[in-house]
Amino acid sequence: MKLICIGRNYTEHIKELQNEKPTDPVVFLKPDTSILLKKQPFFIPDFSDDVHYEVEVLVKINRVGKHIDKKFAGKYYNEIGLGIDFTARDLQSTLKAKGLPWEKAKAFDGAAVIGKWIDKKEVANIDDFQFSLKKNEDIVQNGNTSHMLWKIDELIEYVSKYFTLKIGDVIFTGTPAGVGKVFANDKLTGFIENQEMFSITVK
Repeated sequence: MKLICIGRNYTEHIKELQNEKPTDPVVFLKPDTSILLKKQPFFIPDFSDDVHYEVEVLVKINRVGKHIDKKFAGKYYNEIGLGIDFTARDLQSTLKAKGLPWEKAKAFDGAAVIGKWIDKKEVANIDDFQFSLKKNEDIVQNGNTSHMLWKIDELIEYVSKYFTLKIGDVIFTGTPAGVGKVFANDKLTGFIENQEMFSITVK
């Protein structure tokens, strides 16, 4: 399986990081070794002093596809989820300044949280549902898929131009505003509407 991640898909998040609004989706990959194992804490890596949480809606691909038209994209996934794209922001900033790839900052071991999966029919409208991240007792990110620059089916169409999608592949669809630093002993809990999707601790 591969993890296909989308950057800069929410306007307010673009603004908070002072990035340029892209004309096409920003795409990067994470290896399967970046997936945080179930029931394991997230360990802050020793190469970063500024790791950020980024909560994201996830899509699990259920069939092989290439050059998928947007109008057929809905057939390529039955389940959605929620996860975290952990980012070593200090390292990412250094790499970006040098024009280098982001992988060391985005794809390290444990940098991808994948929560439980639910049937996409559990939300009334795939393009308009709420999701959120709670850090300890405070809601720090509160997003809605209606605010995506590129909706889920559009992302599947775009990504499948470049990569053959296979069964089990996961698309991270981008994060809304509110990203921030994690500290040891933080508890991060993600929700789709009112349903808890994951809960992890930070070490």
